[in-house]
Amino acid sequence: MSFLPLVSHDSPDSIVAWRTDGPVTLRQFLADAHRLAGLFPAGKHLLNMCGDRYHFSVGLAAAILMGKISLLPSTHTPGVVRQIKDFAPDVFCLTDSDSCAVDLSQLRYPAMEAVGGADACAIPQIDGRQRIAVVFTSGSTGNPLPHAKTWGGLVSSVQAEALRLGLPHNSPCNIVGTVPPQHMYGFESTVLMAWNNGNAYSDHQPFYPADIGQALAAVPAPRVLVSSPAHLRALLDAGLELPEMSLVVSATAPLSSRIAQEIEAFCRAPLMEIYGSTETGLIATRRSTQTAEWQLLPGITLAVQGDGVYACGGHVETLTALSDVIEPVADGRFLLHGRMADLVNIAGKRHSLASLNHLLNTIPGVVDGAFFMPDETCHERIARLAACVVAPGMDAPRLLKALRAHIDPVFLPRPLLFVDALPRNSTGKLPRAALQALVHAYSARKS
Repeated sequence: MSFLPLVSHDSPDSIVAWRTDGPVTLRQFLADAHRLAGLFPAGKHLLNMCGDRYHFSVGLAAAILMGKISLLPSTHTPGVVRQIKDFAPDVFCLTDSDSCAVDLSQLRYPAMEAVGGADACAIPQIDGRQRIAVVFTSGSTGNPLPHAKTWGGLVSSVQAEALRLGLPHNSPCNIVGTVPPQHMYGFESTVLMAWNNGNAYSDHQPFYPADIGQALAAVPAPRVLVSSPAHLRALLDAGLELPEMSLVVSATAPLSSRIAQEIEAFCRAPLMEIYGSTETGLIATRRSTQTAEWQLLPGITLAVQGDGVYACGGHVETLTALSDVIEPVADGRFLLHGRMADLVNIAGKRHSLASLNHLLNTIPGVVDGAFFMPDETCHERIARLAACVVAPGMDAPRLLKALRAHIDPVFLPRPLLFVDALPRNSTGKLPRAALQALVHAYSARKS
């Protein structure tokens, strides 16, 4: 595999990022990366915990220049950090927080001086075979698992993504992301895609609707919002006036056609959904207002082997099992029917949690909700599903009646917990342990 440029911006004065104090040029970005690289301690691995997307990006670039591997779990709980330390005993932590308490040797992101002058800057060329990152699964259903990523594979993935999303190469397109860059989706779609398509990104990681609006307003048009269903639903509920956008991108969980239509109308921009995984990266997209089918990226194919479906080709460097129930259609298109781990069997009847969640969230009055199968210790003798729901103004009889019109009674949730908010993480996912804790608390109150 040949050497590939670190970034594809075509001028030292090209804008790479937007910060609170203004734009960052390619010249400044490369200078910052080289300066930080000179401060790195010995060791092959670093845990990049920078919350500022620009700091994260500089840390990633510095690591690539030094031949180091960035370890990117999507959470930094003590248990995950212990697992990271077991995986790479030489790891150190790069942080931009004054209150970082992670139990690792730490390097604080330094203040950087501005670079002046108009000298040309050489863009580093990186061996496509170089392993630059290990990305970990979210751990929502178990322990996070590591997956190594090469520079060539990642570049191929994000270049195909930019082409599919219709983002012009080396254009003043500005990306605002609500998802962290440590997550595979945020890693590819907010940092690497901007690097390899000559675009720019905001250093912010807004969470609340008002913050998202401010982050969008802080960058010039054309704007692309890279987000998740949880953040997009919050935007809909808030009803705030948003700056003009040219595209909205969503991933981490499929959207219903109704919600997708509401998002497009509210944002006044097309919505594209991304399908992928930590193992594969992005492999397919769809415009949810127009079709339920997903379209594979060029070069990627699906192989059905027994009860499993595997992705291969393109940037997917090895035959990789997919964790979802997938129905291939034709011409690189497929339907998604939920995760294999989501299939539940109660009294000889089968259903997917993804389908149940879809039904629950289409009921008028439901803001957010999720089914899950609690541990057996939480039940009586017969396994029953539980559900947590945010539905102000509704009560259990009314909600169960609406569900009964669509699902078999054996799948009706007991318990049905009404909560103020679901314990979603920064990418909008619901860790099973967090849902389990809600049911445990409910059971303790009932006993």
